[in-house]
Amino acid sequence: MTTTAPLVDPRTIALAHYAARSVLERVLARHGTTFQQNVTLRLAAVADAPVERATLVDGVTGALKVHAADAHGTIDELIAAGLLVAAEGSRVDITDAGRELYAKASAETAPVTARIYAGISEEDRAVTGRVLTLIKERADTELAALEARQS
Repeated sequence: MTTTAPLVDPRTIALAHYAARSVLERVLARHGTTFQQNVTLRLAAVADAPVERATLVDGVTGALKVHAADAHGTIDELIAAGLLVAAEGSRVDITDAGRELYAKASAETAPVTARIYAGISEEDRAVTGRVLTLIKERADTELAALEARQS
């Protein structure tokens, strides 16, 4: 008996997302960091320079679909923890401690990620990437329409 792979749908996407996110959250918990804090740290870490707070907030809200107030709260938590620091004007910069934490968490999850993706062909990953990007774009459009109707 052969089993047919399920078609991609909201449930299969959610199951894959939450399984992978759970792996990351377990690593982050050992460092006392949340998923949202890690996303925020990553945006600051890859910027290579202080970032306008508004740009950082936009990056977090765009990635996680949270309210701006939640993103500001996360930035404040990271500043209080010494992982981000207020910089010139309204800029925010990652501290050495923040960069070290982000690097440690990334290094710990890298071998797990490699095992998860092992054996999946580049072609399959490219197709999946295209499909998920299209779904995200369409969902973003729908979300913007819903928000416009609510305002």
